[in-house]
Amino acid sequence: EIPHIMKITQIRNATNRLEYAGKTFLIDPWLMPRHTFCFVDIPGQPYHTPDPLKEHLPMPFYDLPMSKEEILKDVDFIVLTHIHPDHIDISSEDGTVGAPLNKTIPIFCQNEGDAAILKKSGFQNITILSEESITAGGVTLRKIPALHGTFIPCGDAMGVLFEAENEKTFYLAGDTIWYDGVKNAIETYHPEVIALNACAAETKENGRLIMDDQDVWNVAQTAPYARLYLTHFDNVAHATITRHSMRGKLLNYGVTNYDIPEDGETINY
Repeated sequence: EIPHIMKITQIRNATNRLEYAGKTFLIDPWLMPRHTFCFVDIPGQPYHTPDPLKEHLPMPFYDLPMSKEEILKDVDFIVLTHIHPDHIDISSEDGTVGAPLNKTIPIFCQNEGDAAILKKSGFQNITILSEESITAGGVTLRKIPALHGTFIPCGDAMGVLFEAENEKTFYLAGDTIWYDGVKNAIETYHPEVIALNACAAETKENGRLIMDDQDVWNVAQTAPYARLYLTHFDNVAHATITRHSMRGKLLNYGVTNYDIPEDGETINY
């Protein structure tokens, strides 16, 4: 049988559309208009950027590269790695999430806490992923641990492993730094495509929240056979690496097995 061609479309930040084994997964759907909120707007101001100027920069920095209708067209499943304001729209009025989304589409989340917020927000078909695999539409999904901060984790987050017949194994690492949980997942499942959130976002309270160039190098060393899909760039105020600077940094490490798509660009694997 001819293998499917896996396609990932970079929407914006960590929002991606994954076409996998004939199904379409919308990942971390942050769809609000550009310049909607700043760090200083978060109730109680719990997070601070090392550069105080950046706390006043309104996010997301850029508009969506296509209409919401196009982004949501033919989506079979939604994957929400965690509830943070740069991964799903959060209402400033009542804390509900995902206003633009079709609430009948099955959605996968990481834990009971996120499931409760999704339920309150009107989602009707919520599944909590676990490290035991589940199957949906011919695709096997498995929760992979994540560590969302070098100093103190900025809440829980998860990665997700996707497997299907005639399809490359895909590891969505999610909001995590490089640590044993990521290394173990790679060594256990040997994913051929690995998506890494890699703008090295950081806060004073948590340290670095997601991967930087050295973390990407560690992944490349551990999975030299894989293709790395680098995402979560150029839209949040606490980022410290851009797409442009990441390319230069990876050149210094000799890492070449990666793609950094622009917003709206599709990569085939």
